[in-house]
Amino acid sequence: MGKYIVRRLLQMIPVVLGATFIIFAMVFALPGDPTAGKCGERPCSPEYVAKFREEHNLNDPLPVQYGKYLGKFVQGDLGTNYYGIPVKEDLAKRYTITGRLALMAIAFEAVIGILAGVLAGVRKGRFIDNLVTVSTLFVISIPVFVIGVFMQYLFGIKWGIFPATVPSLEASTYSLILPAFVLGSLSIAYVARLTRTNLVENLRADYVRTAVAKGLTKKRAVGVHTLRNSLIPVVTFIGADFGGLLGGAIVTERIFNIQGVGGYIWKGINSRDGVAVVSTVTVLVIVYLLVNLLVDLLYGVLDPRISHD
Repeated sequence: MGKYIVRRLLQMIPVVLGATFIIFAMVFALPGDPTAGKCGERPCSPEYVAKFREEHNLNDPLPVQYGKYLGKFVQGDLGTNYYGIPVKEDLAKRYTITGRLALMAIAFEAVIGILAGVLAGVRKGRFIDNLVTVSTLFVISIPVFVIGVFMQYLFGIKWGIFPATVPSLEASTYSLILPAFVLGSLSIAYVARLTRTNLVENLRADYVRTAVAKGLTKKRAVGVHTLRNSLIPVVTFIGADFGGLLGGAIVTERIFNIQGVGGYIWKGINSRDGVAVVSTVTVLVIVYLLVNLLVDLLYGVLDPRISHD
């Protein structure tokens, strides 16, 4: 197990280097003036522009810029954004609320999605199966911003059950319930359908029919044997989805006015703040790779036949 973890961590190094270079090149090689709009309606003075470009190494060739950025990054320095604020400080505040939001969304999709999928798979062809199939297809066909605006109006404004917006970085768990459910709504539908499909397929397997024929109850056959095998692709999906939720919460965060990572990336793109965008996306890449490693380790828990030796 230890050798496997070390090997996987070493394999992450070229992935992180390649991803960061592509992101860095895409951001800093784009045409345009990064000082535009920083001096109000009037253009910035040549002295300010020269000082700005010198401070942020914009006069150097792209490989040299990347080398300087990478040298600071490996020392834990994520750089300073174009407003003079260390990116590490901004991310420390915003990752807290986005991480809580993503974890709550993952909890919703794991609990509701798996439960709905199990009920539909066990009762294949019955009312609950048709209900889950139709409702999940309905959710998948609706854009997430439509779901977000509708639920914000219904539960936040009209009925007042949940706060309509979450303006504070120190938001309570209760105020994040509605945004987290909206963020995970599409994933809930996908997890339910994926669980149902794998469970129905495994219920037809020979080992399940043999176990039932020998006297094992269907409930135990599903709970002990079939469900564990059916959850392997579901865990893969949930693990991959976690990284996507961290970086893909831009729409949900804007609807509920959450000051998280998604909004930070959006603000950095609009203001052409290359350092903020590159550092934030690089951290997302690393988190995504670490979560995938954790998912691979969970395979051995779900199926002892999978070895990481």
